[in-house]
This record gives sequence, C-alpha cells and structure tokens, in this order.
Amino acid sequence: MEIADNPVENQDNKRYTEAGNPVLNAIVEEKEDPLKIERWEAHLLESPDFRNKEIYVGIPILGIGFAEMLIYSGRVKEAIWLHAAILIGLSLSITLMKNEEVYKTYQALLLLPILRMVNISMPVFFDMTLYAFILIYAPLAVPVTIAAAHQHLTRREMGITFKKIWLYLPFSILLGLWLGVGEYLTIQTDYLIPDLSFLNILKLTLVMVFFVGLVEELIFRSMLQTRLNKIFGIWEGILLSSILFGFMHSGYGTPYEVLYTFFVGVFIGYMFYKTQSLPLVTMVHGFVNVFLFGIIPHLAPGLGIL
Repeated sequence: MEIADNPVENQDNKRYTEAGNPVLNAIVEEKEDPLKIERWEAHLLESPDFRNKEIYVGIPILGIGFAEMLIYSGRVKEAIWLHAAILIGLSLSITLMKNEEVYKTYQALLLLPILRMVNISMPVFFDMTLYAFILIYAPLAVPVTIAAAHQHLTRREMGITFKKIWLYLPFSILLGLWLGVGEYLTIQTDYLIPDLSFLNILKLTLVMVFFVGLVEELIFRSMLQTRLNKIFGIWEGILLSSILFGFMHSGYGTPYEVLYTFFVGVFIGYMFYKTQSLPLVTMVHGFVNVFLFGIIPHLAPGLGIL
C-alpha cells in the first residue's frame, strides 16, 4: 500500500515537515519557491521507513527462521541467544520505527521469540506433561493480550466472531481428526493422557483448544498473518506466516514435521482469510492436538496404524 493511501501517516509526516525538519523550516521562512517545499515533503514521504517496509519486516523473519534452523540442527544454546537478540532488537525498533504498519508487525513478530524461549525453558523445570502446556501458554497469554490491545485491529480483522459456531464445531472436529492422523503419521507422538476416559479427554480438549490453539492462532493468524497481509499482500502474508508456523515446529527434529505444519498453516491461514473466524481456526488447531496427543496414540496400535 502506498503512503498516499494512509491519511494518518500523511498527517504525521505533514506535522514532521512543518515542525521537525530544520532545512524545510528554513525554506518556509525564506518564502522560497513552493515547489521546493513539495519536493522536500515528497522526499520525506519516500524515506526508507515507508518505501522499504518489506525489507524492514523481512529481516526479523529471516532471523527467526535461522534461529529455528539452529534448533533443528541441535544448536539450542545458539538459537536461544539469537532469539534473545531478535527479541531485544524488535523491542527497541518498536520505539524508534515511525511507520505504524511496520512497528505493529514487529509487535506480532516479537511474540515468536517469547514463545520459543518460554517453550524451551519449561522442560528444564518440569516434565513435559499436559499441565506443562498450561504453564507455557498461560503466561504467554499476557504479552499476546497486550500486543493485541495495541494492534488496533478491528474485531473482524482479528476474527472475533461466533457466527456459524455450531456449524464450525463438528466441522473442526472432523478436520482435526483428518489433520491429526496426518501429523501422527509424520512424528508418531506419545499420548499426554493415561487413558481415554471422558474426564481425561475433556481436560485435554480444554488445554489444547483454550490454551494452545487460542494463543497460537491469535499470534499466527489474528495478528501476524493480518499484519503481513497488509504489507506483502494476501497470499504472501499467508505463506510467510505459515513458513514461520512450520519453523516453530522444528523442535521435533524432522523436516517432515516442518513441511507438514507449513502446509497445515497454509490451509488454516486461507481458511481464516475466507471466514475471518478465530473460533474456527482455534478449534481446528485445538482438535488436531487432541487427536495427536490423546486419542490417536491410544487407538493406533489396535487399529494397526504404524
């Protein structure tokens, strides 16, 4: 989107050119040719903050992707340091960046290093059980909520609607089963619940839908994909957010999981773009994990799956 399409940014730059640029002020004070003033205004509007938004956003995306590749290769310490550097760099850049679209995209991107660093730190203190997911995603909900509050996205852009929820519920369960089987064939996870009792399935569903699914979909779809769509375009935003979604699964140590979750991210991302429903993608994501970490591992031996 060109800068001329954004009246808020134009107004901010007009104030800047009128009060914040000494050279332009000198031209105004000397009452020189108005064309010179227009050229100076055009120069300011074409500054790197506005003309190279794709580059400004692409650099941290590449950095996050590289950090996840380090995790995939087993160099976890180096990855933690890089994620910490990216987190600090994005935080500082938010205070300096004048372009609203870029710094709000930085707000969404900095949630990924936070997610990774919290995720890595938890197994140091706790066994990776069902309740460990609560300890990871409940604290993460705090910065996610703060970032969402500062995004100034509309309810529609964030997908906050319960329209067709009763239609989406059975659809998300069936789709979650289908995608869950595919992912189980890829990584063959163990179960997080001891048996398939109603209480255990209910607890697993609550954790995977309202903690894991909700928080991750807020990050990757409601905020990150929406912001990348505004900067790069619809399909480019879906693909870039899905690439990051795939890379964030590098901890499983297999390229097939990264590829699989990338394609799942594209599918869910497109579904979010078409429906603008956060509950739908949250339930799909959550039920994939319910089947992947609970139901399928218990039933797979009896059904002859692997």
